[in-house]
Amino acid sequence: AVPRTRILATGGASYNKKILQVLSDVFNAPVFTIDTANSACLGSAYRAIHGLVAERNVSLADVVKLAPEPRLAVTPTPGAEEV
Repeated sequence: AVPRTRILATGGASYNKKILQVLSDVFNAPVFTIDTANSACLGSAYRAIHGLVAERNVSLADVVKLAPEPRLAVTPTPGAEEV
């Protein structure tokens, strides 16, 4: 089974529930946030770590296992995909 799409929102706009709801409705996917300072840089940092351990065949999935768990912020409004 193909995993369902989910959106991870970071930065200032991730604190605005109305913006998150629009994203969720447009993409018909739940939106998650991470309550971490400088979260916009987080992906780059994990990619850098992944690059450092690439010679040891460590997957990116293994690198991000220690990442903070995203929290569900909003889900699609029922029927929004029909609009």
